[in-house]
Amino acid sequence: MTVARVTEISATSTESFDDAVRQGIERASKTLRNVTSAWVKDQNVMIDDGKVTSFKVNLSVTFLLDD
Repeated sequence: MTVARVTEISATSTESFDDAVRQGIERASKTLRNVTSAWVKDQNVMIDDGKVTSFKVNLSVTFLLDD
């Protein structure tokens, strides 16, 4: 039997939403074992003086629990 857990994380990037997702997954994978998928729940941009300064994503990350 396989049992999985879902946890939520946030990640930011000054480059793009894709880069924020990539950085979030790479960082989560350093702490969580057996990461199998992620769902982008939300996307936001941070704005300063009328310009986009960073991209933020909220992710639901699924990982398998050890037996």
